Amino acid sequence: MSILIRQILSDKEREEIAVIDYLMKQIIPELTMIGLLLAFGLTCFLTAKLGDKLPRDEGRDFAHDGKLSAGKPRGAGIIFVLVFVGCALVFAPISTEYVIYLLLVTVEMLTGFLDDAAEHPWGELKKVLLDLTVSIVVAAAYLWFNGNVIRIATLGVNLEIPVLLFGVLIVALVWGAINVTNCADGVDGLSGILTIITLLSFYIINLIEKQESEFSVLILLFCICILGYLWFNATPSRLMMGDAGSRAMGAFISIAALKSKSPLLFLAFALILILDGGLGLLKVSLIRVFKIHILKNIRTPLHDHVRKNMGWSNTQTVFRFAIIQIVVSVAVIYTVML
Repeated sequence: MSILIRQILSDKEREEIAVIDYLMKQIIPELTMIGLLLAFGLTCFLTAKLGDKLPRDEGRDFAHDGKLSAGKPRGAGIIFVLVFVGCALVFAPISTEYVIYLLLVTVEMLTGFLDDAAEHPWGELKKVLLDLTVSIVVAAAYLWFNGNVIRIATLGVNLEIPVLLFGVLIVALVWGAINVTNCADGVDGLSGILTIITLLSFYIINLIEKQESEFSVLILLFCICILGYLWFNATPSRLMMGDAGSRAMGAFISIAALKSKSPLLFLAFALILILDGGLGLLKVSLIRVFKIHILKNIRTPLHDHVRKNMGWSNTQTVFRFAIIQIVVSVAVIYTVML
């Protein structure tokens, strides 16, 4: 008799669990939709209300038309990143791993904002150490929750990498993504648009490869918040994201690449960010460390070269860079689908 009662109770529990699962499957998409719309609305509203209270840019003598930014509010990244984190915690499926990533993106945003607001720019060593710390924590968190196997999506094979080597590669990925995205932020709308293209490329890969749908929600939320910022950053811009935005975007791109399980696709999906921001880093590093001069006739970042040397307007630069990145991403995605 007692066995029968336990079986009946067990059946009832299973029915209740099934009902709850069904309701959650119906409710979660609706909540996500509300979260996406709210994220865009909040970003636009808060940017409009708080934009004028942000630190003012002093202009950049080293950049093409850098003086035109003098007096504009900068550091707007603090707004769209905080909206993203808040909406993610409320409307997205959240795990301990995701909370760690959100905290690290917030740390990158805050350190960038403090630099934006500082009377004197932070030294390079300080930035390197901060980025390196964040990169190491990302590597540790990812390896703890996901292991050391990656997927070569274009070949359809998995590859196990020694843990220590994979950790070093993750640190390099995160640090590189943060810095190339930061260096590519020099034209109204450019880094924001390229970041959206990169993230949506990983979103599509997640759908194709059936990777974690929960993280895909975070990708969409982040893209929506960037779009809210771009409403005010379109040429001629009212404000700029500053390091607060660009450094946080770079960190999130690297995490999205890792969570796709195909981090090598970062090289294709962020190609223009890498070329635009990375060539300058490579050029300066070779000069400082090895006294080697390369690309003497090419101005870096590349967005300065095409505007100064080739006569492209800001709008042409954004559109043409975006077009190239879309073409590359579509070609790679098609290869993965084969």
